[in-house]
Amino acid sequence: MDIYRIAIVGAGPAGYFAAQSLFKAQSTDRTFLIDMIERLPTPWGLVRSGVAPDHQKIKTVSKVFENIAKQDNFRLFANTELGKDISLKDLSEVYDAVILATGASGGKKLGIKGEELQNSFSAAEFVSWYNAHPDFTNLKVNLETETAIIIGSGNVAIDVARMLLIDYEKLEITDIAQHALSIFKGSKIREVIICGRRAPENAAFTSVELRNLIKLENIEISVSHNQLKESNLRISKVKDLDREVENNLHAMSMVLNQSSKSFKRKLEIKFLVTPLEIKGVNHVEEVIFAINKVNDGKVEITNEFFSLKAGLVISAIGYEPIEYQGIEIKNGRIENIAGHIKDNIYVVGWAKRGSVGVIGTNKSDATDVVDLLIKALKVPKKVTGIEGVLQSNHKIINQIGWEKINASEVISGELSGKPRIKESDWNRLINLGTT
Repeated sequence: MDIYRIAIVGAGPAGYFAAQSLFKAQSTDRTFLIDMIERLPTPWGLVRSGVAPDHQKIKTVSKVFENIAKQDNFRLFANTELGKDISLKDLSEVYDAVILATGASGGKKLGIKGEELQNSFSAAEFVSWYNAHPDFTNLKVNLETETAIIIGSGNVAIDVARMLLIDYEKLEITDIAQHALSIFKGSKIREVIICGRRAPENAAFTSVELRNLIKLENIEISVSHNQLKESNLRISKVKDLDREVENNLHAMSMVLNQSSKSFKRKLEIKFLVTPLEIKGVNHVEEVIFAINKVNDGKVEITNEFFSLKAGLVISAIGYEPIEYQGIEIKNGRIENIAGHIKDNIYVVGWAKRGSVGVIGTNKSDATDVVDLLIKALKVPKKVTGIEGVLQSNHKIINQIGWEKINASEVISGELSGKPRIKESDWNRLINLGTT
């Protein structure tokens, strides 16, 4: 029997689904020894540090990950960073194949003046902060302002808006980071404005997310009636219209039919606007926008401008993958052909296709790449794997170590009526996972 050693870099959904596909592809002729390498002390990727705390059902996919991790041929090497503790070149030499499942964890920049002001964040930073990502525990977030502006019109923008507007009591029973919970408790935000560059029919959020917003109590949601009317007119001329576009516009029209009772907080969705500058003395105070128009199906900036006063700006315009020596990044993804980068190196998930798709999209994506990988396999290498290139004193958190962290968090949560209380301090996580 041929025994192949495969390294998967990244312990998020894409990485686990790649491991699952490899295990399913085992036969009497071949088997796989899988080493999953993760920079953080904890696995699960965006399921842990990206999915909103009030969306606990989505996080149940972690049970699938844990079942994969129980396979005899699976090993976890958390707290091990590619490019620092080990190089891609080394991995390529000591494994039969390497799969990069490193995601896209960096937030895309707006590229406008004032973006560096205090209380201006990317959604990647803000979401990681409230989800207890150890890199972002010291982010200085100030919610003592009445108005927040979110740039972008995708599901992440909707998530962030909901988090800013939801009643504190509903956050208290989630697994939100403790340091973030105390800031949300003192929040003075009463209005959130989502600003999208394109028209309503081009909105990237799903109708499900928008309908969930409408269900929230004490929140008034507004969308321009004229913009919706114009969008419906434009799509009426389109053949083979995407059903999701229709569903989105229908969900937005439901917003117009909300009852006119009094609300504690307000969410406004503005389309066809482009941010030009964030103004303020040291911190965010105002955002300057240009008004856009649709001309022959294309969005164009006009010479009309307006400004909005706000004390918080969050840009949710997409994510960028991390750069590593030996790979090229282009258009928000690692350059690849159908998942193959070069030699015996492959890529899956957001790192492969850009920050599009939901968690489940990674499953079929991983299967396709694994099929390609298997076809290229030759005689197995006679190598030891990661142990041959890692320094002997490096602190590794293995699967047993992660289970200790997991159990500690869940037990702490049970005592407080929460799903878990996440540990967000890097050193404490290492101590929990290595003792």
